[in-house]
Amino acid sequence: MSGETATPLRYAVVYKVTWPNGKIYVGSDLTDSITYFGSPDRKLLESDFPAREERRKITVTREILWESSTATRSEVLSMERKLIIQLRANDPALGYNRRPKSAATAATY
Repeated sequence: MSGETATPLRYAVVYKVTWPNGKIYVGSDLTDSITYFGSPDRKLLESDFPAREERRKITVTREILWESSTATRSEVLSMERKLIIQLRANDPALGYNRRPKSAATAATY
């Protein structure tokens, strides 16, 4: 087996991004790309960080909450949905997810 290299496992992940204001975004990535930080609503982020100075240097944290090397796309999306609800990332006061709709999200939008 000399010269063979093992194929690295590809993980599907569900992660949480925490912004400087403490609000969170929960997302999933089927490729486990280190550069992917999700797709929160740009207008919501801009409204929370309106000052130019606030945008000059922003530190966010991306934390993997769940990972699997065998999960199907459906299982990953199901776990993402479960964690969005559990962490209340779809509550506008706490997070940037807008789906699934929460009572707070439905009242706001």
